[in-house]
Amino acid sequence: MDLVAACRAFISVSEHGSFTVGAAAARTAQSVVSRRVAALEQHLGERLLDRSSRAVTLTPFGRDMLPTARQLVRLADRLEHEAEAARHRPLRLAVPAVCPAGALARLIAQAREQQVLLDPFPAGPAERADLVTSRQVRAALLAVAPTEATWTVPLGLAVAHDPGGGSIYLDTLRPGRADRDQRPRRVWLQPEDDVPHVRDRLTRLRDAVGLRPAQLAVAPAVATAAAEVLSHGDSLLCSAAQSRELRLHWRPVGELGPGFARGFSLAVADETDVDAIRVRQACAHGIARCLGATERSEAVA
Repeated sequence: MDLVAACRAFISVSEHGSFTVGAAAARTAQSVVSRRVAALEQHLGERLLDRSSRAVTLTPFGRDMLPTARQLVRLADRLEHEAEAARHRPLRLAVPAVCPAGALARLIAQAREQQVLLDPFPAGPAERADLVTSRQVRAALLAVAPTEATWTVPLGLAVAHDPGGGSIYLDTLRPGRADRDQRPRRVWLQPEDDVPHVRDRLTRLRDAVGLRPAQLAVAPAVATAAAEVLSHGDSLLCSAAQSRELRLHWRPVGELGPGFARGFSLAVADETDVDAIRVRQACAHGIARCLGATERSEAVA
């Protein structure tokens, strides 16, 4: 027996004082309503309605049961409403601020194919980690070392003019005696790369090749750093894809080689979150496109 359906039938008949009118109000055949009420009475072990007169009335037992039946139906309706809302609850995903809007749009569309409403939330590396730990987002793309990453993004230097050759070496930025009165060329890091596995390697290299401390700096924004590249001959640490977006010329960092990269992994706030797991499994290529990355099987070692 469907207990909720039986309670609905019982409530409708009791409110209208008639099986015929109650069935019409419930948009259900009268025979079905009659069977449901009879089944409920059998289940509860007592008659709910007095059918001895033309008007159907509640028995004393029916009057006692009616409030509880109404409460049960209200709870069932609420359950269905909550389930519908949960199915359509957006999955907020913390993503790097460097992800292009077009790639994010494609990722959202790909997630919809998996019946997931994805809500990307751009944030910096430290903030993304805090958001997923505190469960303010359901998942986050975390900055990790390339050896621990699902996706890697090779990094190099973007400059205003084509330098030719295969790589840019940091030691070529070392100021000479003739440059003492001039502003030295800088290497700008984006906030996304202000993480130990990127920043610390460049800092060690800066010191090893004899650059000044100020020649390695973190820009407040990508546009600000790109303006410095165009105005002062500086370099911007970025991916090849981002360099193309900025219409700059990109080369690997000669001293560090092709293994110098950003690394990302997808962290899920709740490992029982079916939508988040579905995104991890089904949208890996879309995430890679957003990051400008390769997946682990293709990653640069």
